[in-house]
Amino acid sequence: MNKIYNFSAGPSMLPKDVMIKAKKEFLNWKNLGSSVIEISHRSIEFIKMTEIIEKNFRKLLYIPRNYEILFLHGGARGQFSAVPMNLLKNCNEEVDYINTGYWSISAANEAMKYSKTNIIDVKRVKNKKEYILKMSNWNINNFSKYVHYCPNETIEGIAIFEEPKFYNKIIVGDFSSTILSRKINIKNYDLIYAGSQKNIGPAGITILIIKKKLLFNKNKYTPSILDYSINYKNKSMFNTPSTFSWYMSGLVFEWILKNGGIKKMEKNNFIKSKLLYNVIDNSNLYINNIHIKNRSNVNITFKLKYNSLNEKFLEESKKAGFLYLKGHSFFGGMRASVYNAMPFIGVKKLAKFMINFENIFG
Repeated sequence: MNKIYNFSAGPSMLPKDVMIKAKKEFLNWKNLGSSVIEISHRSIEFIKMTEIIEKNFRKLLYIPRNYEILFLHGGARGQFSAVPMNLLKNCNEEVDYINTGYWSISAANEAMKYSKTNIIDVKRVKNKKEYILKMSNWNINNFSKYVHYCPNETIEGIAIFEEPKFYNKIIVGDFSSTILSRKINIKNYDLIYAGSQKNIGPAGITILIIKKKLLFNKNKYTPSILDYSINYKNKSMFNTPSTFSWYMSGLVFEWILKNGGIKKMEKNNFIKSKLLYNVIDNSNLYINNIHIKNRSNVNITFKLKYNSLNEKFLEESKKAGFLYLKGHSFFGGMRASVYNAMPFIGVKKLAKFMINFENIFG
């Protein structure tokens, strides 16, 4: 069988070394004679593991001590509701949601149930290229309680690399596809949440990084399972956690630390994405309409000049060992996600395949 390369946007591929270690430990974790998925989350061994995982996560992102880390349920969509319910006192408070694509507008639509939501469109088009306004040009409301944005839209493949510096504002970020892929200054944010299924581990865990002072600013209607203060007091174990996802996330953190940390991951992702963008930019078949300054380094989206070739491209790419290149139904086209675990060789082979496909069919 030819080598398979999984370009899924999530759940995405995991590092090979991590998968091998998990396989080795699966039936007998820590010499307990049991798997990590069947022991109590209240056991000494499991609790010790979670403490090490948090320590490594703090180390990777240089998270200050005035921030807490929670491992939660419900995915990023759960946080679309949890954020306003935990940060607002009532539905009459105003909030700003920056609209850059599918996921940011999805979060805004959910927030409308719990707040007066100002949707601020910051995406523009110039010379047929989409770009995002500088943050200094965002029309932030003076009375808004917080500002929410998504720095990387996985569906459209558009990203914001500038970091926020809005004074007297609570800054909230959906970092599901950004976390661990590049350096960020945690101090520029008050709350960050991220679904696990891209650069963290298997689906099932959502990580929250939050300033301690925000933990207890909730309204009385917040469901307990979404209540940050309750989850904090119970050390993310108010309800039985997704133990396997938590364990696997820890293995991924160890792998990143052993392989150069976030700085190395960022460099690798830039090089990998550049390989594919070079093919696209030198092509008469492939089209990417995102301005170079806002192109995602982890989700490379492109369309074919002739829609009639879409199915042929997917058919031939699958034969060649490249999986899940079909774009999201909302956006169409193709999408190659090159998260941390994607090796250089997989990207190089895809680039070569794209060139050969254009020579034959384009």
